[in-house]
Amino acid sequence: MSLPKATELPIGAVVTEPGSTRRYSTAGWRTLKPVIHDDRCVRCQLCWLYCPEGTIAEVRGVFKVGGKTYDVKYEIIYDHCKGCGICANECPTKAIEMVPEAP
Repeated sequence: MSLPKATELPIGAVVTEPGSTRRYSTAGWRTLKPVIHDDRCVRCQLCWLYCPEGTIAEVRGVFKVGGKTYDVKYEIIYDHCKGCGICANECPTKAIEMVPEAP
């Protein structure tokens, strides 16, 4: 495969292999991991939207949480999460907590 020269790239272009994060486990980089507290989650999708690695999965179904019923919940794919904390920082209800990774 031949890569383009820097002058041939559009502004902001990234030349990497698409989907590489999903193919390889990068969990070993983490010192903190995000934990989603479903009872505080308002399903705003900000964690899913801002995750730079796409490691937050939107799961469809019927979920009962604290007397309320939701049709979606969010789960973290820990094999690919690097523990950057962007999801926790962007969560408006602080439903995501960064906790120390177990040794």
